[in-house]
Amino acid sequence: MNRYIMALDQGTTSSRCIIFDKGGNICAMAQKEFSQIYQRPGWVEHNPKEIWSSQLAVAAEAMAMLGVEAQQISGIGITNQRETTIVWDKNTGEPVYNAIVWQCRRTSDKIEELKKHGLYEIIRQKTGLIPDAYFSASKIAWILENVPGCRERAWAGELLFGTVDTWLIWNLTKGAVHITDYTNASRTMLFDIHKLCWDKEIADYFNIPMIMLPKVCASSRIYGYTDSTALGEGIPIAGAAGDQQAALFGQCCFEPGEVKNTYGTGCFMLMHTGKEAITSKAGLLTTMAACTGSQAEYALEGSVFVAGAAVQWLRDGMRMISSAPKSQEYATQVEDTAGMYMVPAFAGMGAPYWNQYARGTVVGITRGCTKEHFVRAALESIAYQTADVLEAMEKDSGMELKSLKVDGGASANDFLMQFQADIVNTQVRRPECIETTALGAAYLAGLATGYWRDKNEIRQNWQMAAQFDPGMGNEEREKLLKGWHRAVKCALAWAQE
Repeated sequence: MNRYIMALDQGTTSSRCIIFDKGGNICAMAQKEFSQIYQRPGWVEHNPKEIWSSQLAVAAEAMAMLGVEAQQISGIGITNQRETTIVWDKNTGEPVYNAIVWQCRRTSDKIEELKKHGLYEIIRQKTGLIPDAYFSASKIAWILENVPGCRERAWAGELLFGTVDTWLIWNLTKGAVHITDYTNASRTMLFDIHKLCWDKEIADYFNIPMIMLPKVCASSRIYGYTDSTALGEGIPIAGAAGDQQAALFGQCCFEPGEVKNTYGTGCFMLMHTGKEAITSKAGLLTTMAACTGSQAEYALEGSVFVAGAAVQWLRDGMRMISSAPKSQEYATQVEDTAGMYMVPAFAGMGAPYWNQYARGTVVGITRGCTKEHFVRAALESIAYQTADVLEAMEKDSGMELKSLKVDGGASANDFLMQFQADIVNTQVRRPECIETTALGAAYLAGLATGYWRDKNEIRQNWQMAAQFDPGMGNEEREKLLKGWHRAVKCALAWAQE
């Protein structure tokens, strides 16, 4: 009887299930998009029940495609959109409000207040994060303040909080397990990454009862087993990690100094720093890496809020392209952007700028600009933002990168990958399997259940599909980057009164 590992990959715009074999090969994959809810400008929500039902549906579909039963699945690994916040009734399982998505900016003012109260440095030191509306803490506080009766119910122990991994595990086990892993906890702005526990001082500031918060443990261990109502009885749920840390693990970046960049809705670069939590001086986050034992491991992270989402916007909002892959075709029809730059700060700017009020800006438009120039500028903006993060990472770590491992949907775009190599003057390496987020979750679950023996066995699965070598001259590179940084100044100036 063939055995497999299942990865549930719960992203910002879709739920996916991928079933892998021992070689790390994809045996079955199912995907389902779900609704994006925009009640007001800057607000982003999801329906938690739709997240759960879509995730369950694709898991059942993938199993049916492969023709496997529950007993053939050695373990389930979960990876998820991080920071997205769900609060639900402990007894009924009913969410008290929609999930508030990581992109949502409704709590920006709360973060400004926090700075005035002198909590900025305390949060920075304890959590490794730069205080921002991006993280979960202010989102939980908003739900407790704005949904009638929630504050009282939370203090009475009737409500639970979870990031999306916690919500899925709770539903898969039919409410038996309320748990998260270090990586997801480290993105809430409530978790002390040095002491490895929830921080009472920060929770008290936000008036969040500690009783709401899930148990926290390593990313690779058996958390519980699926209930008979979900996928069949007794499948071990054995791995969990936030999407970016899962991708770091899936790219086999296990050693200090190894780096990956994921091109998804946002763009996220992580450098493994081993057992040391490096405090950034250049606007990066110190976060936890997925660990397989009790010993904590850390990473430096640069978060770009809008990457693939800019291409989605061209497709859905502006109707300039019919599909995301078409962006490559249009971008290569022109030699350059005709001096135009797009700064896709739709939800503020992340690393290394951290300005939550910056807004999307297009500069340098002339009468000669066409749709093709617009599309090319959107793709180039992804590479420019990555270049800013990479420069900050090299400053903080004191290491010059020799190559960059890439993954995520937009890494399939050869134009973008070549421009990325050119603009950072570094070799870009794309693996055979670009689904490294799901693969990382699968590896974490497979190590906990003995499906894979150790990290060395996993490392042998990594195969390179394409390599992009830099070919741009220094003068041209510097000129393009100078133009980009002028464009960024325009986006940041918009935030000023």
